[in-house]
Amino acid sequence: MEKLVIKGPTPLKGEVVINGAKNAAVAILPATLLIDGICTIDNLPNISDVNICCQILEALGAKITRNGKHSITVDSRNITTTKAPLDLTSKFRASYYVIGAMLSRMGEIEVGMPGGCKLGARPIDQHIKGFEALGAVVDTGKGVISAKADELVGNTIYMDVVSVGATINVMLSAVLAKGTTVIDNAAKEPHIVDVANFLNTMGADIRGAGTDMIKINGVEKLSGGATYSVVPDQIEAGTFMLAAVATKGDLLIKNCITKHLESITAKIIEVGGQVEDFGDSIRVYCDQRPKKASIKTLPYPGFPTDLQPQMGVVLSLADGTSTINESIWESRFQYTDELNKMGAKITAQGKSAFFEGVEKLYGAPVYSTDLRAGAALIIAGTAAEGITEVYNLEHIDRGYEDIEERFRSIGADIKRISE
Repeated sequence: MEKLVIKGPTPLKGEVVINGAKNAAVAILPATLLIDGICTIDNLPNISDVNICCQILEALGAKITRNGKHSITVDSRNITTTKAPLDLTSKFRASYYVIGAMLSRMGEIEVGMPGGCKLGARPIDQHIKGFEALGAVVDTGKGVISAKADELVGNTIYMDVVSVGATINVMLSAVLAKGTTVIDNAAKEPHIVDVANFLNTMGADIRGAGTDMIKINGVEKLSGGATYSVVPDQIEAGTFMLAAVATKGDLLIKNCITKHLESITAKIIEVGGQVEDFGDSIRVYCDQRPKKASIKTLPYPGFPTDLQPQMGVVLSLADGTSTINESIWESRFQYTDELNKMGAKITAQGKSAFFEGVEKLYGAPVYSTDLRAGAALIIAGTAAEGITEVYNLEHIDRGYEDIEERFRSIGADIKRISE
């Protein structure tokens, strides 16, 4: 078993370069299955979710060539099977993008029921609704999802809830369908725009990504032959922004798109942090105890649910009582039990949590319950007095590359130890 051992408190200072977006990468890689050709993807984060995604592509017959730590070339001209390995596809949530891509390219696919962080009920009913509207027959049973279609035909699909995964998956399945598909009430997150831009680079005809209505005109084939660079990670940038505030530090965060960070920036300013926006980089610093605030997570451009635990660390140290209302995942507050072990005073009830701010957190053994909770506990350990041990690192490694080295480079006393 591995653990991170963190000695604090340490104000984080220096520069951080943001990697490619995890949420874009794990959708763009399955999207390469739509291409009857070769393409190169740059700025990929070197994380376990990306590595598993590549293994799934290889199992389906794609050839993967690694060009370096952050670049791969995918040759998907010779897909050899429509049955994805159940042990791999059941490991993480984004494996469901294989369904949309393979349904469009091959007319059938079988995958394991997607896994991932345990954040509560995460139904895929909107995905299935979209596939069926295009003409597919979908079956879910015995931990397997299978989908088949003799022909996919464009249709208008209204999303009953704003779903990032369903928006991307329907977009993938509609790219090679006959006619025009319209996704109404679509999600607008930056990585949806990135997936659409990638597909358009390869020959697709997708319009309106980033708005609540996306129009996909089906094309006969995607030919590839191009190189595409993944968008910078909005959530990783926000993680380091909030780490600067929680530790009373000063960080210059480089290679980010600051427009994607506006909701985080607004809340950092509200709690007393300082922000300087340089367009492709952002400086965040704080020399005082944070002020209280109220947060409600919302789909983009609202405050991201994936930054809620990191913000929770800031509010646990704030002067006064703060509230967070979680509108996306009902089990996102599991991390609050771990912060309470460190001296926080948090009461979580359903989809709301109340943070009675304390002046100090204290080191303790804590367990990462999901990817973003793990990042929050690292921030808490860096801000806390004494030694913090963070366990369940497999969650953190799913979405953050070389996390301990990144934190160490900006002053954290952190090391990974095998027990």
